[in-house]
Amino acid sequence: MILPAIDLLDGQSVRLLKGDYNAVTVINSDPIKQAKQINHAGLKALHVVDLDGAKSGIASNFKIILAIRQVFTGFIEVGGGIRTLAQIDQYAKAGINRVILGSVALKNPNLVRQAVEKYGDLIAVGIDGKHGKVATEGWLEQSTVDFEILLASMIAIGVENFIVTDISRDGTLSGPNTALLAQLQHQFSHINVIASGGIATIGDLKALKQVDIQDIIVGKALAAGTISLTQLAGLEG
Repeated sequence: MILPAIDLLDGQSVRLLKGDYNAVTVINSDPIKQAKQINHAGLKALHVVDLDGAKSGIASNFKIILAIRQVFTGFIEVGGGIRTLAQIDQYAKAGINRVILGSVALKNPNLVRQAVEKYGDLIAVGIDGKHGKVATEGWLEQSTVDFEILLASMIAIGVENFIVTDISRDGTLSGPNTALLAQLQHQFSHINVIASGGIATIGDLKALKQVDIQDIIVGKALAAGTISLTQLAGLEG
């Protein structure tokens, strides 16, 4: 799958530079309309992040996400501050196809275990960081835990889908950290590593495919115009 990204902050679709909440660019003041445009172009998957929720742990943009679900035909995954079973249940009942758990995977692995037991494949884990170490709380806190250690512990719980983001690449259009993504996919070959961060060109997408990365999130490149929705739809077709 190719998943265009809609990152929500204060009800608008935005992009952050390297996860910095002080480096915000508004992409679309109407994210529901943006979701319709993505669908109309022929794409059938969306990656939606509640950036307010990532900081607060509260589903601040839930109404907008619900409205996106109602207008978008296809697969939607949602992340950002989801830290309780009640929140997961709320998204599941809203028809969201995949719920991404981030900080909670490091801080409360037992909750992830409970979520996987209850929801199975609905649950994915987002592993974000830089220099091979995991970041939490909307990328505001840096831990000393290696990507591989967290990945292995989540696989043991039963998680099969992982969104891996190199924060130092995110929003920069400098290209993805293909080496890291390939290493993780090949080290843990039976799981699905979903690429996120830095993708700038169609060549980047093709390079990721060559190292067995099947699912790719595209954000800033669409806003900057270095990749078009039409090009993405062509790759999917």
